[in-house]
Formats: sequence, structure tokens, C-alpha cells
Amino acid sequence: QVQLVESGGGLVQAGGSLRLSCAASGTISSINSMAWYRQAPGKERELVAVITSGGRTNYAISVKGRFTISRENAKNTLYLQMNSLKPEDTAVYYCNLYSTRPYWGQGTQVTVSS
Repeated sequence: QVQLVESGGGLVQAGGSLRLSCAASGTISSINSMAWYRQAPGKERELVAVITSGGRTNYAISVKGRFTISRENAKNTLYLQMNSLKPEDTAVYYCNLYSTRPYWGQGTQVTVSS
């Protein structure tokens, strides 16, 4: 069983920055990819950024150039550095790990005020 715990969310003014963390624990046989998703009120969950086991990254167009996804393999920790935040970035952010099946964290709220 794999557990994912996100942290680092909060309230920030537009133009500000936040760094999200996701700590993975449990029995992790192999990791194909890790990712951040977000879900705003009344909207579907969407992919924000993904990093593969080989370190390749991909971003949603809406966050490209502002967000950076990274991994610290020794700590089984995933990060999302979010800069130049906009009110439309307001959402619950979820950590995702894909091994033999997808695992999800409980989410952390990010609120960007204008």
C-alpha cells in the first residue's frame, strides 16, 4: 500500500509563490511517473505537471513557464514550485503516483487572491 501526503498549500496574493510537497511512503515497487493534478470548484480534475521515472517533465499549457515539478528520489518526495500565481490557479492540488496502479493524496488547498 502506498500513502501520499501533500503539504505546502495556503493563501497567497496574485504574483506570489508557493511550494507544494508530496511525501510518498509504503511499499513502492517501481514508479512509472508522479504528477500533480488540480481541481477547481465546479470543474473537472486536470493534469498540472508530470515527471517520469526518467526525469522527463511535461506541463499544462496554463502553467508552463510558471510552475516547476521535481522529485527527490532518495526521500520519495515530489515537489511543485509555483511562481507568478494567478487567481485562476486556485484549486485543490492532488499528488499522483503511478506504479502498477494510480495512487492519490488527500489534496491541499491553494487559494490565490487578486
